[in-house]
Amino acid sequence: MRSEREIVEKERVCVTGAGGFIASWIVKLLLSKGYIVHGTVRDPSDEKNAHLKLLENATENLQLFKADLQDYNSLCGAIAGCTGVFHVASPVPAGRAANPEVEVIEPVMRGTRNILMACSEIKVKRLVVVSSVVSVIKNPDWPKDQPMDESCWSDEEHCRKTENWYYFAKSASEREALEYSKKNDLDVITICPSVALGPMLQSTVNSSSMILIKILKDGCERMLNFVRLVVDVRDFAEAVLLVYEKPEAEGRYLCSAPSVERQDFVDKLKSIYPKFSCLPMTPGEEKGQELNCEKLQKLGWTTRPLEETLLDSVQDYLEKEILDKHF
Repeated sequence: MRSEREIVEKERVCVTGAGGFIASWIVKLLLSKGYIVHGTVRDPSDEKNAHLKLLENATENLQLFKADLQDYNSLCGAIAGCTGVFHVASPVPAGRAANPEVEVIEPVMRGTRNILMACSEIKVKRLVVVSSVVSVIKNPDWPKDQPMDESCWSDEEHCRKTENWYYFAKSASEREALEYSKKNDLDVITICPSVALGPMLQSTVNSSSMILIKILKDGCERMLNFVRLVVDVRDFAEAVLLVYEKPEAEGRYLCSAPSVERQDFVDKLKSIYPKFSCLPMTPGEEKGQELNCEKLQKLGWTTRPLEETLLDSVQDYLEKEILDKHF
């Protein structure tokens, strides 16, 4: 089993969108395990990617490649020589799209197709596609009292009707990746994380971290709707490596820590940092949907306590002066 052997001849893998929040932690973990990592970024000289070069073993084992998901040849150049690929990069819409097909759906779909074809051409042993919980949860027909598992998909017609274009794109691209795997000689695994929180390796604030920052700064009750289902970014990186290394891993995986109700989330924040206050919660909230991550847990995946994730996150924001230490 690959995870149980010492990597004598260092294995070479590629991580797309290496400078991002989740991808940076995956790169860090891979380097710590002795992998040689090819990281794709839009501009290797950009200061936004400087943190990658400071990671342990990066000097010897990390090479950054200028690549774009929409440019097939640039992806082939980055993946060449790799036995595995972690596809993390995904275009995320900045706001409401005037033309969703062109601005949201097509870039996500084309990027996934380019990765699939490049991996086939180079004959990588396994491709892990990082999808999202958004490809799972928009399913109005799923029984409310039944936790969602890997068989649950966001209903694409419902996503179109409700104009949840990113949900549609992530669901459609993930389905295509798994279908491609069945029809072609390419081992593809998809993994769907919930909202990732935790300390940031990168200098710029990512969207999921901004949710927690807005809660802390503004006591934003609306934002608490997004944090019922969360996963520590470090635990998620471990999950990604787990499904890559375990020979028995196959198909689709959901990845989330146990769900937390809004008031519990606020209480945990207050217990860690009493000076931060949120607005009182609206009573009578309907209980949200649960996720069933047993399939991943059977591979040996575990999560750290939510308190640890929140403590480390807020401490990181304070150290980076994203939050005022005297707030």
